[in-house]
Amino acid sequence: MLYFTRWKTTLIWLAVLAGIVFAAPNLLPQATVASLPDWLPKRQMTLGLDLQGGSHILLQIERRDLIEERLESTRDDVRRLLRDARIGYTGLSGSSRTVQVRIRDAGDVERAKEALAQLTEPVSAGLFAGGTVTELTREEPEPGLLRFTLTEEGITYRLASALSQSIEVVGRRVNELGTTEPIIQRQGDDRILVQVPGLQDPQRLKDILGQTAKLTFQMVDTSVPVQEAIESRPPPGTSVLYSTDDPPVPYLIENRVIVSGENLVDAQATFDQRTNEPVVSFRFDTKGATRFGQATQENVGRLFAIVLDEQVISAPQIREPILGGTGQISGNFDVQSANDLAVLLRAGALPATLTIIEERTVGPGLGQDSIDAGKLAGVIGAVLVVVFMIAAYGTLGALANLALLANIAMIVAILSVLGATLTLPGIAGIVLTMGMAVDSNVLIYERIREERRNGRSLIQAIDAGFSRAFATIVDANVTTLIAAVVLFYLGSGPVRGFAVTLAIGIVTTVFTAFTFTRWMLAEWVRRRRPKELPRSFVSLIRPGTKIAFMGFRRITFGFSAFLSVVSVVLFIGVGMNYGIDFKGGSLIEVQTRDGQAADIGEIRGRLSDLNIGDIQVQQFGTESDVLIRVASQEAGDNAEQSVVVKVRGELEQDYDIRRVETVGPTVSSELATQGTIGVLVAFALIMVYIWLRFEWQFAVGAIIATVHDIVITVGFFVISGIEFNQSSIAAILTIVGYSLNDTVVVYDRVREELRRYKKMPLPQLLNNAINLTLSRTLMTSLTTLLALGALFLFGGEVIRSFTAAMLFGVVFGTYSSIFIAAPILILFKLRPGALSPGKDEGQVDGSDGPVETSKA
Repeated sequence: MLYFTRWKTTLIWLAVLAGIVFAAPNLLPQATVASLPDWLPKRQMTLGLDLQGGSHILLQIERRDLIEERLESTRDDVRRLLRDARIGYTGLSGSSRTVQVRIRDAGDVERAKEALAQLTEPVSAGLFAGGTVTELTREEPEPGLLRFTLTEEGITYRLASALSQSIEVVGRRVNELGTTEPIIQRQGDDRILVQVPGLQDPQRLKDILGQTAKLTFQMVDTSVPVQEAIESRPPPGTSVLYSTDDPPVPYLIENRVIVSGENLVDAQATFDQRTNEPVVSFRFDTKGATRFGQATQENVGRLFAIVLDEQVISAPQIREPILGGTGQISGNFDVQSANDLAVLLRAGALPATLTIIEERTVGPGLGQDSIDAGKLAGVIGAVLVVVFMIAAYGTLGALANLALLANIAMIVAILSVLGATLTLPGIAGIVLTMGMAVDSNVLIYERIREERRNGRSLIQAIDAGFSRAFATIVDANVTTLIAAVVLFYLGSGPVRGFAVTLAIGIVTTVFTAFTFTRWMLAEWVRRRRPKELPRSFVSLIRPGTKIAFMGFRRITFGFSAFLSVVSVVLFIGVGMNYGIDFKGGSLIEVQTRDGQAADIGEIRGRLSDLNIGDIQVQQFGTESDVLIRVASQEAGDNAEQSVVVKVRGELEQDYDIRRVETVGPTVSSELATQGTIGVLVAFALIMVYIWLRFEWQFAVGAIIATVHDIVITVGFFVISGIEFNQSSIAAILTIVGYSLNDTVVVYDRVREELRRYKKMPLPQLLNNAINLTLSRTLMTSLTTLLALGALFLFGGEVIRSFTAAMLFGVVFGTYSSIFIAAPILILFKLRPGALSPGKDEGQVDGSDGPVETSKA
């Protein structure tokens, strides 16, 4: 185990050096990286929106609007086809998903069916989808009554087409804003994710994305006074539309569209040469220019309306024919609104309405604060872990620290090469990895010490320490890896960032522990030829400690049962402080512009006058920071956006808007479901793994201990009032992984002791196993607590609740592995003879060396 061939040594160092080289660009300024030779790695980690500022917006196509549009289109097609065939009809109407028409003359029914046959013809579903899709089916429920029904597959086809077209339009609109590296991608069957890093004006982005931008040119009907049309009923073929003025001006508009935005080839913001006011100049294609020229020739002296999304932008008078195919749109524009309209017109209209169902916006100032806080917490956590490891293991601790540095370099390198996004929870994942990465080395070192105390030579002890710790380390890390994988697949946004860094950290930890650390230890032995292990300066547990843990099991069971019952009662009676991820609503973080203390009462009073429902205003971090929570609006997803606009309008003159999160009722219910499923799936997979690796008694014991940890952590959330959000789900799953990590280490030693002492009473055997692993358990817990403590104190307010839950979970995870998971085996009457012969990894018998129970 301690001999490395030259090629193995070369491969190990190549892997470590590659990690250092690929991670190095992240330490250099962007300008320096750009000046490096092309053959050197230049990729840096992409910073998430919570670190560099920007907007995350989730858009959803309104399925109902799409269906209504298809019904309207089908009615128009029926009307046109029957008129072209000169067939009389009546009762043309549409509702729900059907359009029906009655043919007046029974003799024309067959001709009508032939004329309308094209409506039910299949359409191609595309090259890659394959096959065809029938959008409409025809029925004749009674003679002469033809009914056309939209099929589910037809709606799905139209939805997919609209989504693809919307992604293109949204992409063109965002790119027109001049932003750097936006992310626009499909999410699910009807959603579009838009992430724009470094955006300074998120409201402008929302305004541009929220507009359908359906532009039409229509004539104004002056035959009837508009007020009369409003009070009675508009004449057939007309509608009353309102202008964008304040107050709005009504117009009676002919439904017939002269030219639409589809015929535009260009639109630019310019200035009117006569009035010097901002206007939008446009140019039609040949078809549009011809139709527009013909319409203006025939209607000189009349008003025509320029309509955008059912609102009249302007309604000028046609003084002379406009034959050149160009024109301008004037209205109450300023420079930016004219630019925005030009962007919308150039990008094209959306095929359907897009609703913002989730928004997360971080100002650049808060992003930089998060970076600084993450760096500080990382440095402090690293220093604490490094110092503690040297104090606990001397030279071996120094080697472990070198392995830890290589581990972090490899994590950063892999994140850079994969182009992964580093978020604030991702930094938390790295800091947590720093605390947990030493666990593998602690397991190895403690096993080496134990083997040395049992009489083995130093070389034999080192060799046995690595070989016997291997199965334990794999078992312990696989459980955490399962939790990370489930988090990645079922989580979203920052939670996935945390899962990625945690999963990568687990893989690199196993590599560095069993290759790099072992190689350094082998070199140390070869060069120094030591006779004894290095002396430690700190010892948490004296060798030979014999604590009768099983004697306390009734007390600890009673204590845990009491805490669990209290937690359940509080959860049912009081409930947790659910965040907007699960309740919906808006969260807005503001900061005073002058750095003075914010007046909470004044802010609450100003917002109360806005009539936006339940409002919570509280101090957050420093005296100048305020967190505003607005309850979910009953009117739906669009109402959530209106709330943010109102709050911004009320406060942005006196406060900097540092962070905005809005989750509509659609997303909040999905996140709650996903979170619950995530915990259950991770739990089930981990239990199956333990069952396969051990025995059913171990699996049930691990289930009970882990449920105990989850229940008491939930009680902690209730009592502390910490907001329960997506990050809290990540915290609970990580606590599950950590708790099982500890439990697996204890169980692994129990399994080994069962094979070694087949006649020893089970309570005594469990005491031996726990005492033998106690030093490792406390060492790992302490290093993890040091790293998390640094994150809690210096990592910033945004993840403080996350790390608080983690700190609590680590303490109780350690407690449950000793006082719950092990004693449970006594209740299930676990006996040595019950252990399956096939599950004998790491089997040790009495011939492997002198082992005395007194040494436990």
